[in-house]
Amino acid sequence: MGTFKTLLFMLLILHSSVAGGAVYLKYKDPKQPLNVRINDLLHRMTLAEKIGQMSQIERATATAEAIKKHFIGSVLSGGGSVPAPRASAETWMNMITEMQKSALSTRLGIPIIYGIDAVHGHNNVYRATIFPHNIGLGATRDPALVRQIGAATALEVRATGIPYVFAPCVAVCRDPRWGRCYESYSEDPKVVEQMTEIIDGLQGTVPANSRKGVPFLAGRKNVAACAKHYVGDGGTYKGINENDTVIDLHGLLSIHMAPYYLAIIRGVSTVMVSYSSWNGVKMHANRRLVTDFLKNTLRFRGFVISDWQGIDKITTPPHANYSYSVTAGISAGIDMVMIPNDYTEFINDLTDQVESKIIPMSRIDDAARRILRVKFTMGLFENPFPDPSLVDQLGKQEHRELARDAVRRSLVLLKNGKSADAPVLPLPKKTGSILVTGSHADNLGYQCGGWTITWQGLGGNNLTIGTTIFEAIKATVDPTTQIVFSEDPDAGFLERNHFSYAVVVVGEQPYAETFGDNLNLTIPEPGPSLIRTVCGSIKCVVVVVSGRPLVIEPYVGVMDAVVAAWLPGSEGQGVADVIFGDYGFSGKLPRTWFRSVEQLPMNVGDRHYDPLFPYGFGLTTKPARAQQ
Repeated sequence: MGTFKTLLFMLLILHSSVAGGAVYLKYKDPKQPLNVRINDLLHRMTLAEKIGQMSQIERATATAEAIKKHFIGSVLSGGGSVPAPRASAETWMNMITEMQKSALSTRLGIPIIYGIDAVHGHNNVYRATIFPHNIGLGATRDPALVRQIGAATALEVRATGIPYVFAPCVAVCRDPRWGRCYESYSEDPKVVEQMTEIIDGLQGTVPANSRKGVPFLAGRKNVAACAKHYVGDGGTYKGINENDTVIDLHGLLSIHMAPYYLAIIRGVSTVMVSYSSWNGVKMHANRRLVTDFLKNTLRFRGFVISDWQGIDKITTPPHANYSYSVTAGISAGIDMVMIPNDYTEFINDLTDQVESKIIPMSRIDDAARRILRVKFTMGLFENPFPDPSLVDQLGKQEHRELARDAVRRSLVLLKNGKSADAPVLPLPKKTGSILVTGSHADNLGYQCGGWTITWQGLGGNNLTIGTTIFEAIKATVDPTTQIVFSEDPDAGFLERNHFSYAVVVVGEQPYAETFGDNLNLTIPEPGPSLIRTVCGSIKCVVVVVSGRPLVIEPYVGVMDAVVAAWLPGSEGQGVADVIFGDYGFSGKLPRTWFRSVEQLPMNVGDRHYDPLFPYGFGLTTKPARAQQ
């Protein structure tokens, strides 16, 4: 009889829990402690659902069927991957909403996390504010400014319904021949450490009493961040992308690891592993650094993500032994794998290896637990869909003003006059005529650089919305001053006109990653010829638009003034603001300006240090009105 009563009681409880068709699930209850929710969900998940969470696939392959069938945990946009050309914020939101509906319709209803590269603003998206690349922000030496940029970027990313960004890059670039050097704030790890404050802007500031190493997200106006590329990506031999960083443990920890300490303290949600190697060991297969050091020693509790097809590149050539790559990458401690297109091969291979006990279930559980921890922390279970009220944040004027201010502060004045007592800058707004010339003077794409709308970047003025340097100059000078633009004038043109001044804007064309590796680092022609022609006959200001220092010593003598503008982004007005004296020059070199590439690598503190302009150099000027 007692057994019957017990059974009846249990049936009554079960009936009450499903009344109205709703089953109480702890993991869906936001009032439950975080670990209770994680454990409850993890215990309900099958192997297929756990491996699905570990899989990040590309937007173009993320069909409703794929998401449902494979329980996909994450989707990304690769560089230039958009739902439609010039897609609106609403179009982005609609796409993500449909993907999220597919994820939520699965048995356990685990939401996807959508990620995108937002490395200098929301750079894949038309009309977004494009901030200066990191090298320019490093020149500002202003962590508070960078935090504001992080917050503005988060709002613009959320305006398209995306909650996760593959930023910041906290590489310490030690050789400017590297094609990603502009993604690094500085050659000095101390500056890169300071600039990890951008994480506070992206994610919000971790409460003072919270545990260190635990992922954090303040709310729906913030995004999960990703510190990358772990570790040593900026120290490869000759700056060759994805190559080997040959350095002892002390050097690795004191130079390249340094920014990660602070990123983890700031509650960064994810860490992306580098394609590169450390002393011959691929980082994607380096258990010592990923699991033993990052997870166990530094007690990082977010998830570790691979780079694009990163485990494929564990072997040379890539994908030569994929089964081995899966074993090595997952065993090293990678939790989420970026397998943009051939995701079924990864899912099947990893499933076989777990079932064959090559990879222990405990490793899969660790990965799934970390991914779920980030998703719960982000509030994705409570708010999985985009917030339409944030649409107007994309390209907001307030953000453009912030970017313009960042441009002003990033400019480094390398030379001002052929003698100290005869400065050329600031230029007068009211003068006879000014020649604006050079390949980069009226080219929005060039001044934005790589990782802008497309992966490699593009030239021209139809890329996105912004102001070129030439347009900015026209808008700044007195109405009586004649502004003439000629991209590549000859000597005859200069003789026929009597210009008061010339502003020569030259530099590198856009590039990203390996395509930017460069052993010469010269200004492409006709830049050098133009400098000699124009500066030989007109008082000239040369503005160098580049992702790194370039060879300028052969013609620095003929230039009256030289400005390093880096890759300023969409708000070229900031350049004119300073050149014409509304604001003063204040930027300092974030990296050493070498004389010749034969000196490289050369960084501050080296014994053979003999730069053209040393690290930290930067002349200053006062606003013109302050001088009157």
